[in-house]
Amino acid sequence: MEIKRIAIDTSKHFFAVHGVDTHERTVLRCELRRAQVECFFAKLQPTEVALEACAGSHHWGRLLGRLGHRVKLIPPQYVKPFVKRAKNDRKDAEAINEAASRPEMRAVPIKTVEVQAATMVVKHREMLVAQRTQAINALRGHAAEFGIVAPKGEQNVPVLFAVLAANPAIPPAAREVFAEMGRHIADLDNKLNALDQQLLAQHKANPVSRLLAEIPGVGPITAITMALTVDPANFESGRHFAAWLGLTPREHSTGGKRRLGKISKAGNERLRRLLVVGATAVVRFAKPGRKSASAWLLRLLERKSRKVAAVALANKMARIIWAMMARGEAYRHQPSMA
Repeated sequence: MEIKRIAIDTSKHFFAVHGVDTHERTVLRCELRRAQVECFFAKLQPTEVALEACAGSHHWGRLLGRLGHRVKLIPPQYVKPFVKRAKNDRKDAEAINEAASRPEMRAVPIKTVEVQAATMVVKHREMLVAQRTQAINALRGHAAEFGIVAPKGEQNVPVLFAVLAANPAIPPAAREVFAEMGRHIADLDNKLNALDQQLLAQHKANPVSRLLAEIPGVGPITAITMALTVDPANFESGRHFAAWLGLTPREHSTGGKRRLGKISKAGNERLRRLLVVGATAVVRFAKPGRKSASAWLLRLLERKSRKVAAVALANKMARIIWAMMARGEAYRHQPSMA
């Protein structure tokens, strides 16, 4: 039996396997336990193996690659259109195989162990930031139940705690809970400060990250995240990189009429958010004479709203980042408008 391609739908314990021959006819359908996967593929002749790019797929990609197989990781959104009715694991594996058969189907590069380890710090920091925001929002909500409202922003949290501590109308049980919430928020702040120091050390030791930090709106966190996450060789141009980040308009054209909508928000949400936040900071302080305010940005702000200008600037930042990483060039400051 000659197998041209095998698709795997991974899960925690059982993996659905779907194989086809050179005529794209189904010749293999089975389920494997997690412990059986390596032994099963070790006995096969080297072939193409397709998986969805999801949790654990990079591990299996590295393992199967060491066994001599050609591994292709396909984004889940590209597999979904090929899923037939009555979805189950076997049909998911069949859909992965069908998607992998398309000659122009894009694949996700397999990450090395070192890259995944380095990016864990960034992901863990993002989780702690979300937890701190959730804790502060809960604190403000509970305080509002006692008629105490504080301005937004983490910088106003100490003031809110002082007001809560000085208010005699708050029952002792609530005071204890507020104190516990304060200790929780302070613990998250300490953990975030430690992670920021770790990322700053990585930023200083990474030459690519130091180059990217020269771009207005790109700080050390964004720079080191880009340096650790993005491989410029995977994109044909800066335009393709910006489209991958979801910073280009969503197109819905028909009948020869081109219709462009809002940005697609495809790709890596974390990177897109970092760029938009950085661009928003640049737009906020954009004035004639400032080093970060280019003539292009000031002219754009005369025609568009600040939010639209921030997204457009984020798109431009993405293209600059790709060009600098692909060519190893330093950032060239654009002329500002006096």
